[in-house]
Amino acid sequence: MSTVNPVTPEFIASLKTMVLEAVERDAPPGGLGDDEPLFGPEARLDLDSLDALQVSMTIQQRFGVRMPDSKETRRALTSIAHLAQHLAEAGKA
Repeated sequence: MSTVNPVTPEFIASLKTMVLEAVERDAPPGGLGDDEPLFGPEARLDLDSLDALQVSMTIQQRFGVRMPDSKETRRALTSIAHLAQHLAEAGKA
């Protein structure tokens, strides 16, 4: 049975900052909800596919985690909480 690293509030906060920096948005990290959609019509940040690529590349550089296909990328980047879970499952949280 494998265990997943617990996701700490500090890790969530660092992911928020990383995502906002990767997509060059000035929004305060604390104002971004953990479960808030990052992409799509309900997303406040108005991110697009190029932003997803930027975030994906930043994740690969910072954590060494590669998202091999667009389906996995979309799933992991649904929200900060989903991204944190994805990285925890990869042992990077």
